[in-house]
Amino acid sequence: MQQKRFYTICLIVFSLVANSYYLWAAEDASHSGDVTDVRVIRRVDQYPFAWRLWQPFIIQGDKKKHLMVAFGAMVNGKKDMGDILVTTTKDDGETWEEPIPVFDHQRRQGAIQFAYANPVLYRAPGQAVVWCFAMRCPIAAENSEESHLVGAFTADGGRSWTQVEMAMRYTGPLILCASPVDADLNGQRRFLLPAHRNTLGSDPRGSRDHFILSSTSLLEWKLESYIPQPSTARVFLHEGNLAAGDAKGELKIVMRTAN
Repeated sequence: MQQKRFYTICLIVFSLVANSYYLWAAEDASHSGDVTDVRVIRRVDQYPFAWRLWQPFIIQGDKKKHLMVAFGAMVNGKKDMGDILVTTTKDDGETWEEPIPVFDHQRRQGAIQFAYANPVLYRAPGQAVVWCFAMRCPIAAENSEESHLVGAFTADGGRSWTQVEMAMRYTGPLILCASPVDADLNGQRRFLLPAHRNTLGSDPRGSRDHFILSSTSLLEWKLESYIPQPSTARVFLHEGNLAAGDAKGELKIVMRTAN
């Protein structure tokens, strides 16, 4: 008999004591970790069309105890694509609102049916609008590696979402795993979005490259730069996250590698 698997999206609360954790843990052998609470947000059995919940992304809401979580509900028969939903809480995770579908695989665009993956949430500094960016690909595709960027925004704290077609000056496929970073490039404000592509699976002359998209509006995106690679013995760099560095104008990126 096949064992049934249960997939949930959980909120895990933990405490951090700066610069004292390792000393305290070494002195107290009974220490068992810093997790103080766990809250189940959603379960996969709440979605009859899905077999897995995956890729949660959390940001702070517009008030102290408000939180917003985006996640994917993976469609039966697919291994990495489905719907994107967002749920919110006003009491620091004690209770959660019914999730709102942001990108729904059952909503066709003409004759084409899409599925979605890898949501990220982002609020630009000084703005109340929250963006949800994700990947979109035809549902008939074997996997989501031939996806393109889609976006939607909310101006009411996540209660409703408006989809916006991105103006893309980068026309290739992408895989998204991180939210944009606000940066200053030569005195101009830019939003930088790390992404990668892996087209070798379907094209022997394809590529595995990590790159940065940039935008001044969060609506129009262009290719800003590629992450440098060695000229020989290339490495598959993917799933990168950007952060501000220590020096003025410095950015750092952490990535995963594979053969």
